[in-house]
Amino acid sequence: MENYRLEEQSLDKGMKPTSARFLFTTVIALLLGTIFWDLGGKMSTKQDLTNAMGSMYAAVLFIGIMNCTSVQPVVAVERTVFYRERAAGMYSAFPYAFGQVVIELPYALVQDILYGVIVYSMIGFEWTAAKFFWYLFFGYFTMLYFTFYGMMAVGLTPNYHIAAVVSAAFYGIWNLFSGYLIPRPKVPIWWRWYCWVCPVAWSLYGLVVSQFGDIITLMDDDKRPVKVYIEDYFDFHSWVGWAAAIVVAFAVLFAALFGFAIMKLNFQKR
Repeated sequence: MENYRLEEQSLDKGMKPTSARFLFTTVIALLLGTIFWDLGGKMSTKQDLTNAMGSMYAAVLFIGIMNCTSVQPVVAVERTVFYRERAAGMYSAFPYAFGQVVIELPYALVQDILYGVIVYSMIGFEWTAAKFFWYLFFGYFTMLYFTFYGMMAVGLTPNYHIAAVVSAAFYGIWNLFSGYLIPRPKVPIWWRWYCWVCPVAWSLYGLVVSQFGDIITLMDDDKRPVKVYIEDYFDFHSWVGWAAAIVVAFAVLFAALFGFAIMKLNFQKR
């Protein structure tokens, strides 16, 4: 609890990055909401469905990358302070890492609600409790695993400059294998395995299936139900529960690797 309190005080003192994150989230939400205005209920053509999916794809990347990049310099500075405090016997590695992870949970929740309410209403997705909360769920854990991924990258590297370079490389890879630019069935078989270990692919999978996986309305230009089309073309089956479990697992994995790095690695210059 003491480490949680210290982390909370640290973030309160550094409210500028957090406020900037909330401001950027609001701007992106309004931007995407106006670009994809009222497209959530339009599924009569393949292009309509692709447009609606585009709003989900853009949100995952924009908000996720912003969370990852904004947290890295903060974590790098606080790690330097941690080295000093640990040497003085103030606190150990595990409570520090645990506090760093836990303090991000409420901030990501506020960010997710802020974004989700604006975008969901402006794009016009179906207003049912299940679909709305699934949208918030996948948005929340996507923001979390990107945040924890940024923290993990800092923990595993000597400084946040190197962490930023490493992270940027994976942004491009995750973008490529997300399943939107190139649907999974069209990826060469020798690379298709990576689609199953790409966190962004599972976020998009969960968002699409939770919104459109039960729609049996026939599409005008394809003559297939929406549900069948996304199964055949994108290989997105109605496994929303599995997708939910996997995005949670990615968040836990990245947080655990951050904790491991803090406890086992030391980049202090002697």
